[in-house]
Amino acid sequence: MPQFTSYDGTSLYYSVAGSGPVLVCLAGGPGADARDLGDLGGLERFRTLVMLDARAAGRSETPADRASCAFPAQARDVEGLRRHLGIGRLDLLGHSAGTLTAQAFAADHPEAVERLVLVTPAGLVAREVDEAEVAAIRARRADEPGSAEASAAGAQPWSYGPWTDAARRHFEADAGYPQPPSWLREAFYVRPDSEAAAAAQAARRAAVRSPVLVVAGAEDGVAGVGAARRVASCYPAGRLEVLAGCGHWPWVDRPAAFRDLVAGFLDG
Repeated sequence: MPQFTSYDGTSLYYSVAGSGPVLVCLAGGPGADARDLGDLGGLERFRTLVMLDARAAGRSETPADRASCAFPAQARDVEGLRRHLGIGRLDLLGHSAGTLTAQAFAADHPEAVERLVLVTPAGLVAREVDEAEVAAIRARRADEPGSAEASAAGAQPWSYGPWTDAARRHFEADAGYPQPPSWLREAFYVRPDSEAAAAAQAARRAAVRSPVLVVAGAEDGVAGVGAARRVASCYPAGRLEVLAGCGHWPWVDRPAAFRDLVAGFLDG
């Protein structure tokens, strides 16, 4: 598996699959193994997917400095990967928590971003999930067919769309990947220390002129849709697509719809 050494000497691993122009992909979690992304609904037929295992995740090294695992710091790892691959302007996809790293990178290096895809984002400048909205989605979906089976399997049924064989396989595969350290979530989700700092960071996001596609799942009981709406509205060239019947992993629930949407956007 290929690797590179990041800015502080941390060894980071990535996988490469598919053909066509490169799409750099960041998994969520925080701390999800990059294999969580699978082939993104068959997107590897149209793109070369370069999937980065973030620091303290998957097969990458866990650094001694926990502060280096905060998402703004991890944006420097994306820059290190870009330079390692010799890419001028890159297409970048982030999922869930990984969208925060992707957005921080775009704000730091707007000249290096061709197109940005943000899938079921956690927020704009911090984790900004509308907990009331998420609770309502979970309550509405509590008695759906398959919910009892999913819960019995140890899954959160409201995190997917329908509990299908594809959802079951994805959940079981995730359970077999290396689990991140218990402290990673707190280290990753740093928040601006004031309203003024949050506004300044949002303004830096709004300065990104590249086309941005934000994909939300209408049935997402993890992140909801509210955070995605805020993210999409921030970017001058932002576009929101809410996929019906999808949860937090839309490429698992509706692979063809997700693949066609993202491939069409990247080709645009």
